[in-house]
Amino acid sequence: MKFLLFTFVGAHLLALNSGKAIFRNDTSQRTFQEIKEEIARYGDVAKAIIDLAVYGKAQNRSYERLALLVDTVGSRLSGSKGLEKAIQIMCQNLKEDGLENVHLEPVKIPHWERGEESAVMLEPRMQKMAILGLGSSIGTPPEGITAEVLVVTSFDELRRRAQEARGKIVVYNQPYTNYSSTVKYRVQGAVEAAKVGALASLIRSVASFSIYSPHTGIQEYQDGVPQIPTACITVEDAEMMSRMVSRGSKIVIQLKMGAKNYPDADSFNTVAEIIGSKYPEQVVLVSGHLDSWDVGQGAMDDGGGAFISWEALSLIQDLGLRPKRTLRLVLWTAEEQGGVGAFHYYQSHKANISNYSLVMESDAGTFLPSGLQFTGSEKARAIMKEVMSLLQPINVTQVFSAGEGTDINFWIQDGVPGASLLDDLYKYFSFHHSRGDTMTAMDPKQMNVAAAVWAVVSYVVADMEEMLPRS
Repeated sequence: MKFLLFTFVGAHLLALNSGKAIFRNDTSQRTFQEIKEEIARYGDVAKAIIDLAVYGKAQNRSYERLALLVDTVGSRLSGSKGLEKAIQIMCQNLKEDGLENVHLEPVKIPHWERGEESAVMLEPRMQKMAILGLGSSIGTPPEGITAEVLVVTSFDELRRRAQEARGKIVVYNQPYTNYSSTVKYRVQGAVEAAKVGALASLIRSVASFSIYSPHTGIQEYQDGVPQIPTACITVEDAEMMSRMVSRGSKIVIQLKMGAKNYPDADSFNTVAEIIGSKYPEQVVLVSGHLDSWDVGQGAMDDGGGAFISWEALSLIQDLGLRPKRTLRLVLWTAEEQGGVGAFHYYQSHKANISNYSLVMESDAGTFLPSGLQFTGSEKARAIMKEVMSLLQPINVTQVFSAGEGTDINFWIQDGVPGASLLDDLYKYFSFHHSRGDTMTAMDPKQMNVAAAVWAVVSYVVADMEEMLPRS
């Protein structure tokens, strides 16, 4: 799931000899009115894609394909047998779907397992607490860690009360504002607690809604700072402990975690294409990540994004369409560990960066889309607004800012236009990284609409005579 918004860095790249790519001076021989008229001519194609995806024989296909995979394989944690089984199944699925150049690109990925874990409040009363260890956390000693709790609401408060933190378990009860600004407590909470001598940290789940549901995710240690165990707790327990200490109660918790980090494992990014008819060396990339956390089914994060990306190519192929540029599907591995698979792909392919017209990632849910988030030049944004107008029949036409995503940020930072799907983030973060991320959270009709948006945008941008202009 994307959570870090990167600064857009313009790149002055040489124009290609084919495909009328316009990078250096952002100058085209065509007027914007001519480009607008070109896009308008895709109205019938867009309608055909929408009809097939939303009302025709392909309706519910992405949902049914996803359900089959996640019901068969289950969760797909980085380094797990479940992820590797899913990759092999998907590679075979893409071949059987008739897509071209289907292959696996190897990459080493982190391997962490949570093991058995528990937290019990011993004082002021006995209560078992729901927890989920955070990715890459170390475990506790076998007997666990039993210590008094210090509850804080921010890093600033923790620093002010540093002398109280030594030898304690720090509990973060930070308020949820939005994911991007609140997730720092999950990512950095253990490090900041260790700096002031804490024995462990428990972080209020970064979630928009909770039914006593812990939400896991990656955390990061820092060189030179002691590593301490860290886990997420429910919103309800974090707020309860905050109330208790405000009344002067002493809280003691016993924390046990069997988490272990293992040597990096072998894995793969999964790639398939519809090869371009006129400029095959140029690429529009559509993507989602195949890995997930080890709770729930990973249906929403990011099974939905991966499967509407596959569906986009299937829809285009079903209609007998072949765009001028290559449409490349990439199903990333180890996104949840910080975009490991995507970084390896970028390192392997960045020599051809001038051939990438648009990079797309769906990793914020496949509920009913509000529109498209986009990062790129103003001229590219104007073009994308015209492309999105083709989706008027399903009333998804808006273009928002911030098209970044964990797996495509490497390209966007180097000047490639980027896009991501925007939908109901409140619902998304209610299920995100929790046991509730199952097929029950998914809606086949909403996935149909999301797939139609993804297919229309990717096809039209891949088939236009000119690549998207860069800054």
